Amino acid sequence: MALRADDLIDRRRLRRKLTFWRVAALVVAAAGLVVLSTWIYGDDLTGTAVDHIAKVKIEGTITEDDELIKRLDTIRQSSRVKAVILSIDSPGGTTVGGESIYEAVRKLAADKPVVAEVGTLAASAGYMIATAADHIVARKSSIVGSIGVLIQYPDVSGLMDKLGIKLEEVKSSPLKASPSPFKPANDNERAMVRKLILDSYDWFVGIVAERRNMTKPEALALADGSIFTGRQAVANKLIDAVGGETEAIDWLATKGVDAKLEVVEWKDTEGGSFLFSKEMARTIGSALGLPDYGGDIIHELGGDRLFLDGLVSVWHP
Repeated sequence: MALRADDLIDRRRLRRKLTFWRVAALVVAAAGLVVLSTWIYGDDLTGTAVDHIAKVKIEGTITEDDELIKRLDTIRQSSRVKAVILSIDSPGGTTVGGESIYEAVRKLAADKPVVAEVGTLAASAGYMIATAADHIVARKSSIVGSIGVLIQYPDVSGLMDKLGIKLEEVKSSPLKASPSPFKPANDNERAMVRKLILDSYDWFVGIVAERRNMTKPEALALADGSIFTGRQAVANKLIDAVGGETEAIDWLATKGVDAKLEVVEWKDTEGGSFLFSKEMARTIGSALGLPDYGGDIIHELGGDRLFLDGLVSVWHP
């Protein structure tokens, strides 16, 4: 009987030890998950769970970006976001892309104070998006403006003649699929394209006049495609003040936002949605025999602009 009693005691001790180590293992695993999440997501994991100022970066060539629009709407619905800083560094992009993001920012600004902070440049569709904010700041040497719309297409008909290539086509009407890169544009085709351009241009100038409190003639005087430094842009009422994030936060404070709140960047969680992604650039770089970082070089050199189509509002296509 004594031997059996000892066995029972030993078993209970063993169970206690096993329970302790199981609990310890769960604690270690949970701590590991927290550390891993912090390493992957950085401050965003805890930062968005408390009151803060959201920062959204809009960089590079602008196209229709569903992920960005969803992110802006999530920010709009978050009770923890007290204000938003749009950090813009873009030469522009497609007019439709700029329009869709502009509308998303205006929807956001209806619920929360929004300030645009211009980095190196906010041109064309980049500036279009900036005007959607309630206040715009830019550095003294930032590039701002290039208000306008364009369509560009090549004319390779001379090359075809030299190579002895002739284009045959059957069209339902004269302006179908025009203008074409395979033959010089005629007057009717140019007139059609110009109507298209001027309609979007009129809309672009209209929102600049509305958002920057200008008359239409004042906006038109600045909408000849010119670019301006930050200092010139202040003088021309294209932006509100010279500065950076500090000045953006100071303005938010005038709107009742606590200037001591942390600024937390809300990042793209889907790995980007541009038509020409870095992954695509890496694939092309690999096909060209470039190293792994070759795709990043192609992307940074503006490879994403090669595939822009339709009406374009961009400083340098």
